[in-house]
Amino acid sequence: MLTPYSPFQVRSTPSSSKTIMGSNFGHLFRISTFGESHGGGVGVVIDGCPPKIEISADEIQFELDRRRPGQSKITTPRNEADRCEILSGVFEGKTLGTPIAILVRNQDQRSQDYDEMAVKYRPSHADATYDAKYGIRNWQGGGRSSARETIGRVAAGAIAKKILREIAGVEIIAYVKRIKDLEGVIDSNTVTLEDVESNIVRCPDSDCAEQMVDLIEQVRNQGDSIGGVVECVARQVPRGLGEPVFDKLEADLAKAMMSLPATKGFEIGSGFAGTVMTGSEHNDEFHTENGEIRTVTNRSGGVQGGISNGENILIRVAFKPTATIRKEQRTVTNAGEEVTLAAKGRHDPCVLPRAVPMVEAMMALVLCDHLLRQRGQCGEVQ
Repeated sequence: MLTPYSPFQVRSTPSSSKTIMGSNFGHLFRISTFGESHGGGVGVVIDGCPPKIEISADEIQFELDRRRPGQSKITTPRNEADRCEILSGVFEGKTLGTPIAILVRNQDQRSQDYDEMAVKYRPSHADATYDAKYGIRNWQGGGRSSARETIGRVAAGAIAKKILREIAGVEIIAYVKRIKDLEGVIDSNTVTLEDVESNIVRCPDSDCAEQMVDLIEQVRNQGDSIGGVVECVARQVPRGLGEPVFDKLEADLAKAMMSLPATKGFEIGSGFAGTVMTGSEHNDEFHTENGEIRTVTNRSGGVQGGISNGENILIRVAFKPTATIRKEQRTVTNAGEEVTLAAKGRHDPCVLPRAVPMVEAMMALVLCDHLLRQRGQCGEVQ
């Protein structure tokens, strides 16, 4: 049984504030997200954004609309417009170089749906672990562990995307690759945003997308949920991004993706499939193309030795089935009593379609941060 935390209990104090600031991400391009699912609102503070970058609320809103609930028949029906308010850091449509604060207010909370969860722990959710760590939690809608926290990431990611495009011409596209055992056939070299947004499941393979939608609806009607894989490609990435040894580009990408709610796996390039190859089969041989050093294949996924090599960066992120489901399950209360729980509330039967802009945002935040670090240390990017 979990022992509630007492505020008078003596605990060691970390020597570095970084160890207790888990809501911060990045180095030069640094964000701090804030807010709970059923609180007044959620948002982000962005520090380190270069000045004179043209950005509008509409550009940020475009990304938030891709993430917001209630956008289709296969997402949660929670009705949130998720309208963003830029509170600081932007003047006359351009960034000032000062901290940018963005707020999205919560408007459609139904906290009464969570009354039972005040004492009952939802299986595979953060309820029990938050109680174990803090001795207190906001049980309404999951509080800080809710996916609504990602609003701040997606808003910041919209600005990071703009910086990457303007400085280096980088393009980032994510899409649903697989849901349960249905896998789309997608060419990461040519897929476009229009392809991704052509259907509600965000799988560019239209035939597979229809099957995915049918499967999600079937599972939702059973009170259950399913997971899958989001694939993401970053094209025209400059060479030289990434820092040895602990800030390797793929290491920071892995941390970024695994910090998203419901993630359970990360791959780059060949990923786990590379484990069944020989070295001669897996190595990316070099050649010269139009006077540039390129690789014939891209099993490295655009990163070698922790540093970008100029090829497309290709990653995959595994998302588990949504933890909160309507099917009755065994659980315990915070007092250790064995009970059952059939969750109420409005939840996604599959998080994959709404996870697409989240994955893009985290890719953009990592690449933008490393782009600025590279410029600061070595000058102009290649």
